Amino acid sequence: MTRDNPSRRPSGPAAKPVKRVTPQYLENSALHYLERFASSTANLRGVLMRKVQRSAQAYGDDPEEGAGWVDALIERYVRANLLNDDTYAQMRTESLHRRGASTRAIAQKLAAKGINRDGADKALETLREDVGPDLDLTAALALAKRRRLGVYRLPEARAAHRDKDMAALGRAGFGYDVARRVVDAEDPADVLDE
Repeated sequence: MTRDNPSRRPSGPAAKPVKRVTPQYLENSALHYLERFASSTANLRGVLMRKVQRSAQAYGDDPEEGAGWVDALIERYVRANLLNDDTYAQMRTESLHRRGASTRAIAQKLAAKGINRDGADKALETLREDVGPDLDLTAALALAKRRRLGVYRLPEARAAHRDKDMAALGRAGFGYDVARRVVDAEDPADVLDE
């Protein structure tokens, strides 16, 4: 970082200048972020705190003052229901399940976004009530369909790719029994009937 221009990041000639954080700047940033992405309170706090830290480093400001602004903003958004961790966890759980994420992977992704274990369990339980008791099996089928694994692979290619398909489902967080049922089934309807 050069001393002449503290608003420049040292990461290259095309780097954008660091903007000085103000309460209005944080509000605009938060609204812009929430227009584009659903977010948990912890995730939005992290996004805004990175801006505060960069500004504090570039301008020598007190990061504690910026942290106070972020906390006040988050609190106001929670009261106005712009941020709701329960709703976020439910939406994210449903989305990940549709894409074929295992319950283990869903819990990990929610934890990475700042959702506590109780919130993740509650979202998974609500999904279980809607989808049925075997979330992992329905998610494994969705993943297999999306990636053309196991039961969704051409019959003449199944035997040659069985181990790869089992490994792919294992890496996605599914247990051996679930992976075996999806890979060895003759028809997708058979998987849920077992």
